[in-house]
Parts: sequence; C-alpha cells; structure tokens
Amino acid sequence: MSVNLKGLRPVQAAEKLGIGVSTLWARAKREADFPKPVKLSMRTTIFVEHELDAYLQKRIAEARGAVLA
Repeated sequence: MSVNLKGLRPVQAAEKLGIGVSTLWARAKREADFPKPVKLSMRTTIFVEHELDAYLQKRIAEARGAVLA
C-alpha cells in the first residue's frame, strides 16, 4: 500500500485545521500527539497532510466518545 505524501505549508495546515498559524505552532510544540513539522530546508517547513487528517479523525472520535485503535 502506498501513501500519497502531500506536504502543507504552515498557513495551509492551519487553514485545514481551522486554527491560526500561531496556534498551529503552539500545538506542534506542546501537544505530544500533534503532527510534527518537517523541515525541508532552512526556509521551508511543511506538515504532512495525512498526519493532519489522522489527528483530526482522532480528535473527532474523542469528542464523540469513541476510541480509535
């Protein structure tokens, strides 16, 4: 099985999650289960889209009282 890896710049990642960029960075720093950024070069950092999707699914399941394996 192949995973389609797509990188999102911080602004795009924040928009996907419905949060601000500063909140995105705060969560990346403070929350252990938040997807970690990937530094591609000195000036380019991305977040992996499928990791953000998994994070969102987990948060939705927790909010609805379900537990994902």
